[in-house]
Amino acid sequence: MTWLVTGGAGYIGSHVVRAFLADGIDVVVIDDLSSGKAEFLVEGVPFVEANLLDGEATRKALEGVSGVVHLAGYKYAGVSVEKPMHTYTQNVTAMVSLLTVMADTGVRNLVFSSSAGVYGTPGDEVVTEQTAPNPQSPYGETKLIGEWLLADQAKALESQDGKLNHTSLRYFNVVGSGDPKVYDASPYNLFPIVCNLLSQGKVPQIYGTDHPTPDGTSVKDYVHVADLARAHVAAARALDSGKTLERVYNLGSGTGTSVREIMDAARRVTGIDFTPTEGPRRPGDPSRVVASGELAARDLEWKNTYTVDEMFATAWEAWPKKP
Repeated sequence: MTWLVTGGAGYIGSHVVRAFLADGIDVVVIDDLSSGKAEFLVEGVPFVEANLLDGEATRKALEGVSGVVHLAGYKYAGVSVEKPMHTYTQNVTAMVSLLTVMADTGVRNLVFSSSAGVYGTPGDEVVTEQTAPNPQSPYGETKLIGEWLLADQAKALESQDGKLNHTSLRYFNVVGSGDPKVYDASPYNLFPIVCNLLSQGKVPQIYGTDHPTPDGTSVKDYVHVADLARAHVAAARALDSGKTLERVYNLGSGTGTSVREIMDAARRVTGIDFTPTEGPRRPGDPSRVVASGELAARDLEWKNTYTVDEMFATAWEAWPKKP
């Protein structure tokens, strides 16, 4: 049993690779290193440096594998508004290329890294798989289209006496680290922003303290990257065994964590006594959005296992500090 991890040199992808290896499953990685890092790769794991738009390289990477975890793509929702064509090319056209080569080579299992971005800003305080998608960025749109591509390809192959076993995992904010050598380098995510500012002796800022929440700051779902990686392994094992999974699963806590709670955790973990500055809400910021993980708990035995302090502690340990 060998699985291909696309985007396996990225923050999330490299954790998925490590989770597969820890579970005794061989892995191959394909990544063009446009946002992934060579130092995140695991020594000894076969690596194809290429973009999925390169069909021949993808075909080479698929040799001998029984399934694919598809994480590669352009993941910056805000920037996708400024670069819609780039986002669609990397997230939709590249997925068409991947699915085409998978069909040609007979690889019939795929776990798709989707996103809670497909929901946009939902009216439901607790998002379930029945919450209507309403993406509000090209990034969210491409993830939803990716799910449609999977469903359409599965129907097409079934009509041709073939099969495509698949499921899509939707999640909100991925944080922390399961390996001190791997960290989230995104300039847009809260945890690395806070780590970066504190490591430079600067003070983080809270945007919006007048939300209708217990402490006035927005509440969102945060999932530790190691828990997330294990969910991908569980889904892969289920598909490989022939088990039928739901088309989509939310990975969420059902409760969420406020921005102020994260700042408090950062203070406790780092020992840096700081008081965050406060500014007005940013346009479009929801007051509370969390996801139910009940279906994933039922079918994938998935759950959040880290406290907020543990989440931040692992992120801080892995963050590259100034000398």
